[in-house]
Amino acid sequence: MYHNMWGGPLEVFQLEGHDDDQSRSMELDRAALQKLEETQQSWLLGAGEKKKKQVVDLGCIVCSRKLFTGIVTALVAVGLIIGFTVLIVKTAPKHRRHAPPPDNYTVALHKTLMFFNAQKSGKLPKHNNVSFRGNSGMQDGVDPGIHGNLIGGYYDAGDNIKFLFPQAYTMTLLSWSVIEYRAKYEAAGELAHVTELIKWGMDYILKTFNSTGLQIYNETTTHIDYIYAQVGTGTTGGDATATATPNDHSCWERPEDMDYPRPVSQLGTGSDLAGEMAAALAAASIVFKDNAPYSQRLVNGARALFKMAREKRGRYSAGGSDAAQFYNSSGYFDEFLWGGAWLYYATGNSSYLQLVTTYGIGRNAGAYGGGPYYGVFDWDNKLFGAQVLLTRLRILQSPGYPYEEVLKNFHNHTNLVMCSYLPLYKRFPRTPGGLIILNRGNPAPLQYTANAAFLAVLFSDYMIAGDVPGWYCGSQFYTADTMRNFAKSQVDYILGKNPRKMSYVVGYGNKYPKQVHHRAASIPKNKRKYGCQEGWRFRDSKKANPNTIVGAMVGGPDTKDRFHDVRSNYNFTEPTLAGNAGLAFALVALSGGDSSSGVDASNIFSAIPPQYPAPPPPSPPWTP
Repeated sequence: MYHNMWGGPLEVFQLEGHDDDQSRSMELDRAALQKLEETQQSWLLGAGEKKKKQVVDLGCIVCSRKLFTGIVTALVAVGLIIGFTVLIVKTAPKHRRHAPPPDNYTVALHKTLMFFNAQKSGKLPKHNNVSFRGNSGMQDGVDPGIHGNLIGGYYDAGDNIKFLFPQAYTMTLLSWSVIEYRAKYEAAGELAHVTELIKWGMDYILKTFNSTGLQIYNETTTHIDYIYAQVGTGTTGGDATATATPNDHSCWERPEDMDYPRPVSQLGTGSDLAGEMAAALAAASIVFKDNAPYSQRLVNGARALFKMAREKRGRYSAGGSDAAQFYNSSGYFDEFLWGGAWLYYATGNSSYLQLVTTYGIGRNAGAYGGGPYYGVFDWDNKLFGAQVLLTRLRILQSPGYPYEEVLKNFHNHTNLVMCSYLPLYKRFPRTPGGLIILNRGNPAPLQYTANAAFLAVLFSDYMIAGDVPGWYCGSQFYTADTMRNFAKSQVDYILGKNPRKMSYVVGYGNKYPKQVHHRAASIPKNKRKYGCQEGWRFRDSKKANPNTIVGAMVGGPDTKDRFHDVRSNYNFTEPTLAGNAGLAFALVALSGGDSSSGVDASNIFSAIPPQYPAPPPPSPPWTP
């Protein structure tokens, strides 16, 4: 007998039968008992107080109710967090990650290149971006006696004359800078701009000489009879305002308002000018090598001009010409070296390399001599630029015999000039503020300083590209970065790190020259024409220029770091094409920081076939 939970007896009768039947009966009794107990418990707890199950059966998984509730709660919380995060991202204002600001050299480069836009002559492109300039010189060379016309090109400086000699030199430097530092121009966002500036100059230079069969060059049939060396004139007889015939120096007018005669200077000889033009066209042909027809036209013109330079010898400025007063050439053998080197790079024709490594050419150019201006590179003397250019060939290509002896000589002299730039050797004087004075105290020193700066960086980058650790000055060894540091010190001076705390590049920094000696910048653009003599009151005004000629590097200070911001004193305040070209070269070479890529080591050699140096001749037999 069993006792139930209320105290009464609970009898269980055992039925007779098979053991299996008895077992099933007992199992049914237990099930009924369990059901009864659950019914009794529910009755005791009352409605709404049923005991919850302690597990959750999900079919394939059985877990405790507590664990299941925790998991569901966590999933809901995670979903809310993700949804809230997505909502914030979708609705919050966008904050894009900006690139770091450009370095000072890159900022100055942007401005320096704008100066060339301000100097353009002819019909200007729509996006020239110089508000005070317009179409000008639209009648230049429009004459029945002149083949084509001479519209276009660049005005030289603060006047409105187009001098071909310094303009061609300017284009050579800009092309050289692109050949060496194309990647840096691209990183600065200026590659398209600088190549457009070069093409503007090239298109004009191609107009300045007549040629027969230039499209398909032939050594025996293609020749040049004359060159148009200059448009406009500046001869004034000493008094700029008193000349009888108005011209570019006796008048102070905007280029857009020129109403005086602009004569064209035509030459039948001029080895220096033709040699520089050949260098410009050859260098530009490398810049535009991806435009095969245009590049080939430039190469053909360079060949024909160099042929003229070699066959019709003489200085372009000889005989007291107008050009002799402003851009007098001291000789032409330096242009033989300069133009020949560029033609070798542009064509790969070894005859040009044979020419420039001829001992007599270098000797006549002054390559093995000294003098106070040895190592000074400018629009007149290209010797040191040619030596650096050929030193590049020796360091990175090493053509060997029969060129090695002269190339080694050029390399050694390049080393010596680089030593002379260092303050320790006192070869060139310096101002108290540290500016090197390469032109020996003459006015407008900055263009020479800028040239030395870019050549120094090139020398440094050539050594790095050729795994050359450095060079010797006597017994003192200097590492390759020494010349980069020299270049920085000089460019920093130009940009404002000087005793006057003044930037000599207009528009760069907070303090820069305001009275730039420049006709277009000094005369207001107000829809009124100011005549030849009427414009002089703007030159003599004490007020700042009404138009900011952004990027213009002025002549610079004197040997004591003094500077007079006076428009009438062009020695201090006049900018030039040639000066700005050297500065642009130095700025792009230094841009991007020390960790940025250096020169493009192979681009300039793309036309040169593989070098297989010939063995040197055997030594003469020994005789006792």
